[in-house]
Amino acid sequence: MKYVGAHVSASGGVENAPVNAHAIGAKAFALFTKNQRQWFSKPLTGKSIALFRENCEKYGYEPFQILPHDSYLINLGHPDPAALEKSRVAFLDEMQRCEQLGLDRLNFHPGSHLKKMTEEACLQTIADSINLALDKTQGVTAVIENTAGQGSNLGFRFEHLAYIIDRVEDKSRVGVCIDTCHTYTSGYDIKTSAGYLKTFADFNVIVGFQYLKGMHLNDSKKELGTRVDRHDSIGKGFIGPDAFRRIMNDPRFDNMPLILETPDPEIWPQEIEMLYGMVEK
Repeated sequence: MKYVGAHVSASGGVENAPVNAHAIGAKAFALFTKNQRQWFSKPLTGKSIALFRENCEKYGYEPFQILPHDSYLINLGHPDPAALEKSRVAFLDEMQRCEQLGLDRLNFHPGSHLKKMTEEACLQTIADSINLALDKTQGVTAVIENTAGQGSNLGFRFEHLAYIIDRVEDKSRVGVCIDTCHTYTSGYDIKTSAGYLKTFADFNVIVGFQYLKGMHLNDSKKELGTRVDRHDSIGKGFIGPDAFRRIMNDPRFDNMPLILETPDPEIWPQEIEMLYGMVEK
């Protein structure tokens, strides 16, 4: 079964996220458990945690349907030791928040070398950062998102994801989130039928579908291989509707959160309905 939703607002408290997801007809959702543009936030209150769990139960959201996202400030591969430590502390806090909320995965961008270290050294640092967080938490899987490769960001090749996973000690608590826009603009042609088949065959060989824990469904405002991260509404960008139709009919993407991060929240209900309408009976 497909579980499609969107990255909804948690303004006013995390307990509002499942309510907002239900309001748009989502069967899955993503959220920030704290302000994504600040290093530090107040701890979650017992009341917020209880209400979040109650609202998830009320609207039928289980942990496998929820894909929280960490702060955009975090860089687990930072070349500067002090900045790296700051990122590691913040990432651990994000993992612990997921623990408190009863969530089983945390989506994050792997990191950037900032042109001050080799790609290999940065990927190793990211793996080390994940290991540190896993050692101090339980039950939450660290879910690495593939990137468009903009600037010095790593994770735009499936080989990068595999390199990190290979160096994570607890393989049962590491996973991957595939963003369709990032996949396309990093150079994987998921637009055509042949390109779609090859991309995900390569993904299975290099990374493995057993590690896939969620997807971000976004069209792209930029063309194939441009290495630019600009999301577009489904069917309105360079990827077009056919790739999303294939995803919606591909059982490899069942039973995980499929999350819209498209630019117009006003049409999320229509986009969700459109995606479900692509499922062949």
